[in-house]
Amino acid sequence: MRSNQQLDLNPTQAWQQVLARDANANFVYAVASTGIFCRPSCPSRRPAEINVRFFSDPQGALAAGYRACKRCAPVGEPREAATVARLCRYLADHLDRTVTLADLARVAKSSPFTVQRKFTRVMGLSPRAYQAQLRATDMRHSLAAPGASVTAAIYQAGYSSSSRFYEQAAGDLGMSPARFRDGGANETIRFTTVPCELGLLLVAATARGICSVMLGEDSAALEQLVLRQFYAAEIIRDAPGMAEQVTGILAAMSGHPTAGDLPLDLRATAFQARVWRALRQIPRGQTRSYAELAEAVGQPTAVRAVARACATNPVAIAVPCHRVIGSNGSLTGYRWGIERKQALLEVEKSFPS
Repeated sequence: MRSNQQLDLNPTQAWQQVLARDANANFVYAVASTGIFCRPSCPSRRPAEINVRFFSDPQGALAAGYRACKRCAPVGEPREAATVARLCRYLADHLDRTVTLADLARVAKSSPFTVQRKFTRVMGLSPRAYQAQLRATDMRHSLAAPGASVTAAIYQAGYSSSSRFYEQAAGDLGMSPARFRDGGANETIRFTTVPCELGLLLVAATARGICSVMLGEDSAALEQLVLRQFYAAEIIRDAPGMAEQVTGILAAMSGHPTAGDLPLDLRATAFQARVWRALRQIPRGQTRSYAELAEAVGQPTAVRAVARACATNPVAIAVPCHRVIGSNGSLTGYRWGIERKQALLEVEKSFPS
């Protein structure tokens, strides 16, 4: 079980900040299975929630016997991570304007090329994308304040105009600004679970489209995952109302590629959105390596970040992350089990595009 004895913070809220890689979070989290603790903004793959413990500062984690992560450097080491941490702070302090690579090069006393390479290697995304995430995070905090003004929050977060924000709002928030300000309390999500060839299938949707597709063996466990994922929304079991979405997902699993026609409602960072869009462009019956997918999204060095985006895909089947394999042809990991991944690929090879 997760413990927040070391942290005066709601563990559900803290976990959501870890999932969002919130750069403004002022705590660290430790992973019991690895013995390592990280900042919430760490680009490493998210651990299983059950293995996570929270600490208000790095000293508490060290005292409990955990080691500091070498990528996000929660205690300020190694040197490269410390440099990137300084760049992250600079980006956070200048949300009111677009920071260029030349600006960051002056801060790091290095070349723009080196800054871009180091930053992307440590953080898993470019400085520009990282600053966009900071703006989105700042927007979330501003909208969460009682009586918050959407317009004031837009400019406080560093967006140059309200039109610029609304162009990105769907990707940054996944719902309207007013609804996000209310913690998603006005969002209604319908779901149902049905048996399928791969066990149990859960499909959930907002009025705008499918927001969650999961595979498992236990209906109650899948329902709990939905409740945690959308903790502020109204969750309704509605088998008749979900018939069309379920039919589309089941058809895609059994040889008819209709899932691409189903509307989706996904909450994603800009980088995640690019990866998930690229996944949907992989032809049925084919596979791509993580390196090839990184090339497809224009960031060939961000292989690990691409793998994380695949792992956090909330809509199995509809966004076909099962079509990504290792460079050596191995199936690698899959959130819903390697056996299910292999079965899906075999079906798609039998019924290609």
